[in-house]
Amino acid sequence: MSMNLQPIYMLASGGSRAMEQLDVQANNLANVSTPGFKKLLMNEMTQKPPLQRGAQESLLAFPRFNSSRVIQEQGTLVKTESPNDVAISGSGYLEVRRGNETVLTRQGRMRLDPAGFLQDDHGNRFLDTKGKPIRLDIESPFTVAKNGTLFQEGEEKATLSVKAYAEVAAAGEHYYRPAGTPKKAEYTLNQGYLESSNLNATQAMVSLIESQRRFDIYGNMIRSLDQLEQKVNEIGKA
Repeated sequence: MSMNLQPIYMLASGGSRAMEQLDVQANNLANVSTPGFKKLLMNEMTQKPPLQRGAQESLLAFPRFNSSRVIQEQGTLVKTESPNDVAISGSGYLEVRRGNETVLTRQGRMRLDPAGFLQDDHGNRFLDTKGKPIRLDIESPFTVAKNGTLFQEGEEKATLSVKAYAEVAAAGEHYYRPAGTPKKAEYTLNQGYLESSNLNATQAMVSLIESQRRFDIYGNMIRSLDQLEQKVNEIGKA
């Protein structure tokens, strides 16, 4: 008796989606304490097998990966007292130059390199409203106005670029890329603060456990179905 592979294929597809969901939830949990990190939510879609025998609506459907959406909700602002920390209240992201690309971040942990360029904690340079790296005097402290204008000793030096988009895509750690249409950024910058991630640690842990259970369920069902098929084959040979 030939083995019916369609149910196993569907369960394997579900198990693969469960693994992807587990990866997303594990990444979320790992970044609970990362300033400026935004929660990722995995979207799935349902697909039916092509018409074979019988009506298509009577056949089982199997899950397919669709996308991982970034939830752009505001995180809590945490006071750090450090003049090198800046948090955005409202919409928008700071622009930084990472390698040859411009990426977005909500983490405003700033510092000056020996040449005076304003960098984040990974050495990526913050950009001004003209798209150029910001350079300041390393001998003088700087202040950040609510609109992002940088001052040293009362003199205006540059303005931080803040851009907002309808959707953004994850680009590793606390960085993002534009993934939707641009929109007006409505924000204020708060010096001496950092924005925490918009994740709830307890909820993230519960979601991770649920994803692990889902993966285990698919694995158990595949093993049970395989054992059932073996029993059916044994009966057919009797």
